[in-house]
Amino acid sequence: MSSLTMTDLAAPMRALRLLAADFPDLPAVNVAISRIYPGQLELACHDGFDVFETWRQALGIPLESVTYTELEEVPTRVLEASVDYAGIQLCLIGYSRSHHPVERQKAVA
Repeated sequence: MSSLTMTDLAAPMRALRLLAADFPDLPAVNVAISRIYPGQLELACHDGFDVFETWRQALGIPLESVTYTELEEVPTRVLEASVDYAGIQLCLIGYSRSHHPVERQKAVA
């Protein structure tokens, strides 16, 4: 991988600044900017799906573009969606504890 500079991360940082200015009253979320994906900003909601839904609506992400998965290792449900925002890919992720752990299927020989 070539050596990146902070300039290479400027686009997601600008997008984060816009989010803070445009949506100051929305719930705080975890934010990730990575040099591995310099054109991406990740917002992670660990406080349940209500926070995810608030952000999804504010960002205008269509409900049909949201994917749902369950983690088998831990009883956690995950919602994910992405949208182009301010010239970057914004990834919105929501985590919620599952009330019913996923049952693992065991193959019978």
